[in-house]
Amino acid sequence: MKKCTLDKKIRTLEKRIVNMLLTLCIVSIAAAISVGIAFGADLDGVKKAGVLRHLGVPYANFVTGVGDGMDVELMRLFAKHIGVKYEYVKTDWDNIFADLTGKKVVPKGSDIEITGESPVRGDIAANGITILPWRQKIVDFSTPTFPNQVWLISRSDSPLKPIKPTGDIDKDIAAVKKLLKDRTLLGKAKTCLDPSLYNIDITGAKVRLFNGTLNELAPAVINGESELTLLDIPDALVALQKWPGKIKVIGPISEKQFMGAAFSKDSPKLRAAFNKFMDEIKRNGTFKQLAKENYPFVFDYSPDFFVQKR
Repeated sequence: MKKCTLDKKIRTLEKRIVNMLLTLCIVSIAAAISVGIAFGADLDGVKKAGVLRHLGVPYANFVTGVGDGMDVELMRLFAKHIGVKYEYVKTDWDNIFADLTGKKVVPKGSDIEITGESPVRGDIAANGITILPWRQKIVDFSTPTFPNQVWLISRSDSPLKPIKPTGDIDKDIAAVKKLLKDRTLLGKAKTCLDPSLYNIDITGAKVRLFNGTLNELAPAVINGESELTLLDIPDALVALQKWPGKIKVIGPISEKQFMGAAFSKDSPKLRAAFNKFMDEIKRNGTFKQLAKENYPFVFDYSPDFFVQKR
């Protein structure tokens, strides 16, 4: 009798254990599915979640920080195109790629070092992000969304004079770099304005990495915090409009570059859908209109980029 009772208790305990394990498996699977949809999902996951999370850093006229900007409008249109709601997720240059991919990275020249993991907070990153070799190691970029180049900027009353373009970009860059010796220069780490990307260290310039935002580089020079700064084309165009007569362009520090929207390498279908969308709005003139509203002077610099394709 005692043996039967003991056997019954054992069977009951075994059933409880099996039920607990089944419950844990179901919960784990459900959680995994939920995370797959909410974090780092490809096109199908974004559509199922019903929202496109746009990671952005307030910068120039791409993301103003007050709900508009060229890339904000571009992402709103793309979200509508794929039939989901739009959500802006604010980030910063130190965390934007970690927020997109779940991997913390440190650039090492044209390479990267993965230093840890991070929660994924968005599906697409766009705020005038320059396509650089080290960034291509961690994300995949869309087709180019904007032309770019890094320029040397000074106060308008600086004794330095803008170089005379020769038609040879390498000679122009060399001429600009000759002007840097013993002069103070601001740059910004982990961006296209990082002096280490352009061998500034061999010019004799007194380089300081700026702790403020990219939008604050031009005011820093105007206020006398540095003789010179690096600015890329979009930010320089905005600064020239915002502070007319206060700064001037000395010349190029880099060859021509391009900007694009960034995607996790696990989101090839989302990237393909965006590229197809870009082709469409370039053909129908929507993209050119967005550029005209936010960067009217860019057509003087790179008119061919915005030619409507048929």
